[in-house]
Amino acid sequence: MLTRRTILFAAACSIAACLTRNRFASAGPAAADDASALAFVSAIYNSYTTGSKDGVWIDSGRKLRRYFEPVLAEAMNKDQENAAKRHEVGELDSDPFIDAQDFDIKHFDVAIKDTAPGKVTATVTFDNFGKQETIVLDLIAIKNDWRIYDITWPRDAEPKTLRGVFRLKRQGY
Repeated sequence: MLTRRTILFAAACSIAACLTRNRFASAGPAAADDASALAFVSAIYNSYTTGSKDGVWIDSGRKLRRYFEPVLAEAMNKDQENAAKRHEVGELDSDPFIDAQDFDIKHFDVAIKDTAPGKVTATVTFDNFGKQETIVLDLIAIKNDWRIYDITWPRDAEPKTLRGVFRLKRQGY
């Protein structure tokens, strides 16, 4: 049975949905890109701040393809497989998302900047064991999903990049 309360609630929900849709429509595609890129990066870094402290495991080709663009994912996977055959550590000697092997991260901040259609830069800042860190992720949209094209770590006097570790050129970004 329809009551006045039910009708008013349905009307309020409809109005709210229209206003929300119009807000995002007027904000343009860049705002939607920013929101989805922020969600992608936040999902990564949330795993470092939860009570379980697991971080992100990228120990298989499938997992690598979930986070990285295809060429970079393939280079990382090939390196992991070759290192495992030799019972050695691969080229990547730390967690690429935090540039460390161990972590104690309580919170993080992400700033998203549009660089081109389907490309954004995410600057992530956090404290790890009391030391402030800044990691820059270059993201690229592939089939409506974000993937990491490159990561830059501010090591020593000269920044180091993930593509540089695997000797991949920055083409088309």
